Amino acid sequence: MIRLKTELFQYLDGTLDGLKSALQSAIELEHATIPPYLYAFYSLRRNTNAEIAALVDSVVVQEMLHMAIDCNILNAIGGEPRIDKPHFVPKYPGPLPGGVEGSLVVGLAPFSKQVVKDTFMVIEEPERPLNFPVRTMEATAEPQQTIGQFYDGIIKQIRNLGNGIFTGDPQKQLTTGFGPLQTIKIHDVESAVEGIELIVRQGEGTKASPLDPEHGLAHYYRFAEIYYGKKLIPNPETGPDEPEYVYGGHAIRFDPAAVLPVIANPSASSYSPGSRAFNLNHAFNDSYTNLLKTLQLTFGGQPDTLGPAITLMESLQEQALVLMTTEVVPGQTAGPTFEYVNG
Repeated sequence: MIRLKTELFQYLDGTLDGLKSALQSAIELEHATIPPYLYAFYSLRRNTNAEIAALVDSVVVQEMLHMAIDCNILNAIGGEPRIDKPHFVPKYPGPLPGGVEGSLVVGLAPFSKQVVKDTFMVIEEPERPLNFPVRTMEATAEPQQTIGQFYDGIIKQIRNLGNGIFTGDPQKQLTTGFGPLQTIKIHDVESAVEGIELIVRQGEGTKASPLDPEHGLAHYYRFAEIYYGKKLIPNPETGPDEPEYVYGGHAIRFDPAAVLPVIANPSASSYSPGSRAFNLNHAFNDSYTNLLKTLQLTFGGQPDTLGPAITLMESLQEQALVLMTTEVVPGQTAGPTFEYVNG
């Protein structure tokens, strides 16, 4: 599981300013998972590995929802999400924002089951994963500070500070684009806690169930399905010693030949200036930067700009597909670098 720096938890010092800093860190953390997931998703050839692609895509959509919920909470307590900043974009490969250096290095890599196991499942792993047949959990001797625990700390801080901190402009709340945002309108302790609990359960499930509040599998178990190649289903065997679920449903097939031969961990310097790959990557990064700028407007009091943001998001996929079919060395193609463009 990912370990978070102690300094991140020190934001939860009982003050409103500390809570605002913690929520900004949560926004950065949610966003940082999206480029690696998208890179793997983009590398799957269209109309192949369809069930895997759908599972990864479903996680990406919910990570965007989680980022939106964090932004809504920060706005609701009088803060201001900071998205349109170069430092908002992490460096890949490297730790996630707030992650312990070396505990998990997250990069941009084409899809593989190994990436799912070694990176995606580690990001989403709960403090105590439920152990279903097919998976053997290793005991963890070292105490961990997980994303779920960080969110638990934010919940405690919100409850301690009380309803009086919710002084933000209600017009800055994003209430469209995602179903849950239409019902979870952040304006007090109860609604903020509801939003955070949704984030945690969609990512990790609960200590008793792999399901999220909408009865879908939490992210960790969706990625586990991909890795083990089987749907997680209710155990048809009953008995006191039988687990509630097993990876025993229909096969989730993976065709490695249907993954584009994309280079791993590219940077702008990976491409010769003036080359097709260089120009395509710069255009992608320009669109990505414009997306961040548009999201800044969306969560800065102009929620109607969500439509243009979604359009930009869709265009990124088309640009990535062109880039990923552009050869840079024999047998390998280029990939987008997800870098902020200044100017």
